[in-house]
Amino acid sequence: MTRLSVIVITKNEAANIEACLRSVPFADQIVVLDSGSTDDTVRIARSLGADVSISHDWQGFGIQKNRALALVNSDWVLSLDADERLSPELQTEIRAVLDAPRFDAYSIPRLSSFCGQYMHHSGWYPDRVTRLFRRQAARFSDDLVHERIVTSSVVGKLRAELLHESYRNFEAVLDKANRYSSAGAQSLQNRGKTASLQTALGHGLWAFFRTYFLRLGFLDGRMGLVLAISIAEGTYYRYLKLWLLGRDSGEGPPVS
Repeated sequence: MTRLSVIVITKNEAANIEACLRSVPFADQIVVLDSGSTDDTVRIARSLGADVSISHDWQGFGIQKNRALALVNSDWVLSLDADERLSPELQTEIRAVLDAPRFDAYSIPRLSSFCGQYMHHSGWYPDRVTRLFRRQAARFSDDLVHERIVTSSVVGKLRAELLHESYRNFEAVLDKANRYSSAGAQSLQNRGKTASLQTALGHGLWAFFRTYFLRLGFLDGRMGLVLAISIAEGTYYRYLKLWLLGRDSGEGPPVS
């Protein structure tokens, strides 16, 4: 089989990293790039045979993943987040693909959990993400958050699911909404975008309508409603923070 390196960027992922790394027992190399964990993330990763490096100079998810990519020594790369793990079916499919690859990159359907429930609607599934690729054929975008694989190659499609333990409880929902809305607002401002209080409200309302109705969130039951509200809040916070950034820098109207 073609050699495969797995890359994971981490910070305080002690609760997730073991399950993540144990789901890739066939990897020839595991690269963990940590950004200053204060828990047992680094110790656990090293105990499982990972090549661990530490980089405190955080400049966003895209840049950090490109730094991890520069550390691999295999022709093929699988990029995982610490809260993701391969299903047994996906392990088998990836090994088969690497025996005779037909494409230089592959997308994988991701099944994500929200407060203990896997969400099959709400725009969360199949949520295809390009994660398996030939090292010379792709890189990550430099986005602060919501980075993506950039490639000029045709992307093949795997069928088996990548399991994403994204939000174990509602505290994690609130924490991630705060962190990601801040990073998203900064990314939008860096691209020259502006917002008002009205546009923040409008984006939030539209996010709820799209998630719950257009993307059939109501079929996910009560948690579908909770998710739709959470997405709406996160979207509202992102544009509200963008408005406040503009106001503080003198780009927006003053607030009485």
